[in-house]
Amino acid sequence: MNLKLIPTLCFLLLSTIAAAQPFNQEITPEGKSPYLLGKINKEGFAAENYPWFAENYDAYQPNEIAVDTLQRHLDKYTITAFMGTWCGDSKREVPRFYKVLEATNFPMERLTMVAVSRDRDTYKQSPGGEHESLNIHRVPTFVVYKNGREVNRIVESPVVSLEEDLAKIIDKDYTPNYAGVTLVHEMLMEMDLQKFERKQKKLISKLKETLKSPFELNTYSTVLFYAHRKEEALAVGKLNVQLFPDEPRIYASLGAKYGQMGDYENATKNYEKAISMDPENERFQNALKELQSSLDGM
Repeated sequence: MNLKLIPTLCFLLLSTIAAAQPFNQEITPEGKSPYLLGKINKEGFAAENYPWFAENYDAYQPNEIAVDTLQRHLDKYTITAFMGTWCGDSKREVPRFYKVLEATNFPMERLTMVAVSRDRDTYKQSPGGEHESLNIHRVPTFVVYKNGREVNRIVESPVVSLEEDLAKIIDKDYTPNYAGVTLVHEMLMEMDLQKFERKQKKLISKLKETLKSPFELNTYSTVLFYAHRKEEALAVGKLNVQLFPDEPRIYASLGAKYGQMGDYENATKNYEKAISMDPENERFQNALKELQSSLDGM
């Protein structure tokens, strides 16, 4: 075989596989409600399990001034959106997003909509791998590109409204929600964990200005953990307890991660810390009992 043909053949094979992937696949986990998974389009929401789409689509009236701006500029961009049909924020924002795009006559072939998993082991991941390297820690996330490069994104909910946020993205005058998570993510991408931990003192001062809740980094840590980036997940969890030392739930979350990794000493320590701060919390107590039972059975 001509070796020069191999890259071309590989590209054609991958393109064929991607093209063959069906849209709007619905899965029904045992004992749970059905949800869409993988690449989807508007037709997928017509199924009887998603009545919220039509309700929220019909009820939304986009801002006409922002729509006018988008009509003149948005078609130069492409958008990849991640959502969960199981997620309350996605149920609210995704129908509105379609309403906005249609009002601006946006070419829908420039939109890729991806439904992510709610299962623990593939939490907020897409089966086709579209989420990889994109830091999808909250859904919905609408990633806006121009000429193949990310310009900005709307994370979980708009700062003002979807159409006004998109207009600000076009004007290059937009800061999305969860800027603190983005800062941590970028540092993890740029450096090893030792350097990341050495820089935490400066990082903490910056994060105190941007983080609104202890659960911003906690969710990010969980996403990292189930994306098989466990050491980074622990580093983010330990950073989070430095930032929010009075929140018992993040100690319990860190304890759960240590427990799953088999580090029972640190798991116990974090659960005990959570219980000392919230002694009436049965969930913390039961988690510690289960951990101790596991140790007794070893």
